[in-house]
Amino acid sequence: MKKLAAEPYRDIDFSKAKRGAVIPSGPGKVKLSIRLDNAVVDYFRGQVEANGAGSYQTLINDALVAYIQQRSMLDAVRQVVREELTPTKAKSAVRGRAVAA
Repeated sequence: MKKLAAEPYRDIDFSKAKRGAVIPSGPGKVKLSIRLDNAVVDYFRGQVEANGAGSYQTLINDALVAYIQQRSMLDAVRQVVREELTPTKAKSAVRGRAVAA
């Protein structure tokens, strides 16, 4: 059996060292800690394993962004439908025209 030798003592100067992440996060990103259900984390980790590469955290972020975009699209469609379903007089008044009776 091979004997392992401890690394010799090195005198390293940490006087100019900074605390924090070694790799700074990209712009527009915030580091935070959240609690997720085990099923959620297991699902996204399974997706990464099935693809063979990637980050489950990125997949969770992408899913949240898609949800936000879907909600804003639904809100826009609802607004258009409301405008189209309003009575003619109200629509004309909104557009700045008076309806002749």
